Amino acid sequence: MKSLTEKEEEVMRKLWTKDEMIAREVWEQYPEPRPHFNTILTFLRILEQKGWVKHRTIGNTNLYTAIVSREEVGKSSLKTLIKNFFNGSAAGLVNALLKDENLSDAEIKELIDLVENKKPSKK
Repeated sequence: MKSLTEKEEEVMRKLWTKDEMIAREVWEQYPEPRPHFNTILTFLRILEQKGWVKHRTIGNTNLYTAIVSREEVGKSSLKTLIKNFFNGSAAGLVNALLKDENLSDAEIKELIDLVENKKPSKK
């Protein structure tokens, strides 16, 4: 599956808010000044070609649905982030998070609890 551009991801975030949407509903979720309506139609077409979105037609109206979940995209993006910025090391990512001065003590504790309570995967 081809990756998403920033603008395509923005359209996907809007599609993830409902099961199905017409293009106008996607467009209406943008704040003013909104992109041109035809721009949204173009992105929806591209996303469908890339395999991220599907549509069904009722009369003259296309209803669009995201066929890749937010969770799937998040996992894929995280894998790419780890590969590209942390030499493939999830520990490197965690280390960077722990060094982040913006993390609260509660967030650090939550990270530690998540690691400590992680159950080994069954293979």
